[in-house]
Amino acid sequence: MPAMERLEAGCELTAWPEGSPMPRERFLVEAAGKTGLLTLLTERVDEELLEAAGGQLVVVSNYAVGVDNVDVGACTRRGVIVTNTPDVLTESTADMAWALLMAAARRLAEGDRVIRAGGSWRWGPEFMLGQDVFGKTLGIVGFGRIGRAVARRAVGFGMQVLFHHPSVPAGAVDAGAESATLDDLLARSDFVSLHVPLTPETRHMISAERLRQMKPTAVLVNTARGPVLDEVALAEALGQGVIFAAGLDVYEHEPAVEPRLLADERVVLAPHLGSATVEARTAMGLLAADNLLTSLRGERPPALVNPEVLDLAGRRVPPTLVEGGKGPCADPTDIERSPRDSADDGSLCS
Repeated sequence: MPAMERLEAGCELTAWPEGSPMPRERFLVEAAGKTGLLTLLTERVDEELLEAAGGQLVVVSNYAVGVDNVDVGACTRRGVIVTNTPDVLTESTADMAWALLMAAARRLAEGDRVIRAGGSWRWGPEFMLGQDVFGKTLGIVGFGRIGRAVARRAVGFGMQVLFHHPSVPAGAVDAGAESATLDDLLARSDFVSLHVPLTPETRHMISAERLRQMKPTAVLVNTARGPVLDEVALAEALGQGVIFAAGLDVYEHEPAVEPRLLADERVVLAPHLGSATVEARTAMGLLAADNLLTSLRGERPPALVNPEVLDLAGRRVPPTLVEGGKGPCADPTDIERSPRDSADDGSLCS
């Protein structure tokens, strides 16, 4: 992998060789004495880990856009740089959201299972009817980079685009997208795609009550974070015909999935594949490596999450001088999901 080669050339590297995440106990041991950590969303970066690593730790380079696995405040208070990997996975994740939207609307996964089962089937006027996509209304909850990329795809399908976002991003109106309250968006949209970060405010933002606001013909897509959606409520809504279908790439208790969703033919399920393309994962790895290595060289990293750890000259501020301890995430509506199949899992630099 290019990222591993870059890391090996730039620092003394300890890498976890397995395809699965490094066990927590092992990670705490391996982190001790390291000046840099390259982490996945499966690794929790908290006070316990920071304490285990020690005061010499310079940087936590997160191989993801989202940093909900990182206690950014704790890192900032200790003067530890936190970085992420925005931009490079935007189009791949938007492609995944669109694929789920189309597959759920046209019942493709269900049809695939019918054929593979080898049973008897015949074309008929009412056989496996789905929902048209062209000319419909798409509601996008979270209009950051990925949300806007999904909106661009809707243009070719002649769709009206609604979006719900704390503020109106530049260019949104020019692109033909209309700002709406969440209630209005859910009531008017034929398709709803979620692209918000996981925060205390967004946990279960799509609840049983919110699902009841949607059309009975609506399709819900989640490629953001699993806990943004109440899975139990979704299973009940689908079972009762409250909405038509759903496409999911992320799950509330990943890798576990609500059993009723597994049994429901109207749900298209993917195992967290949003950024799983050769191009996106390679670019993510290279950016994560560059973030780590530039930080270790005392330079400003390309994708800095907590800029308050640096002074005006771009140097790290001693931990005792850092104020606040709550680092903002650049464009927090852009969410990456856990890249579990990367060869860059669990890398640490001495």
